[in-house]
Amino acid sequence: MKTRFKLWTLLVLLATVGATLWLYGALPERIPSHWNAAGRVDAWGPRASIFTEPAIMLGVAFLWLVLPGISPKRFEVEGFEDTWWFGGMAVLALLAFVQLMLLGAALGAAIDIGRALGGGLGVFILLLGNVMGKVRRNFWLGIRTPWTLANERVWYATHRLAGKTMVGSGLLMTGVALAGWPAWSGTALLLAGVLVPAGYSLVYYKRLERDGRLESA
Repeated sequence: MKTRFKLWTLLVLLATVGATLWLYGALPERIPSHWNAAGRVDAWGPRASIFTEPAIMLGVAFLWLVLPGISPKRFEVEGFEDTWWFGGMAVLALLAFVQLMLLGAALGAAIDIGRALGGGLGVFILLLGNVMGKVRRNFWLGIRTPWTLANERVWYATHRLAGKTMVGSGLLMTGVALAGWPAWSGTALLLAGVLVPAGYSLVYYKRLERDGRLESA
């Protein structure tokens, strides 16, 4: 799977950078760099700023390859390697999608950036939610609260719940984007999908602690 991640990274980076270079000459000197909650451009940047996203993609790919090697003992990613590399590919796909939307907006295409990014993020959360239950304790991926990191039982219970809430919020976010509802509604769904299991990790930890069933981690 690691080899597949490397190949995917190479292909996605080459395609994204290639598309950016191909369209660069057609971009205006000033391009949109930020949108407000209403989806209107409220900040502009130089044309060269269009390379920011590919640079971020390169940095993310580098970190995704390096982090497994510096993980502390008992928190390695070896126990869920396939899920780790799948997560990295999903992140890079999302970033590549964002770059394509930025290019389209810079070229003056009629793109509702909030709706487009909300839909892309919804699909990403849905994909990640589908594998969240397979993530083992680590410092890089998952619902990393003090209570999940302190106890393996809390970690697994929290991530089983997170898988359900993230799939649900991802589906709803995608539906919200397709329906053209306000961007804030999609943001609220995203927060709910993550904050609900995070809060649950505290409640479950305290319940185990109260009942004397809190194993040492």
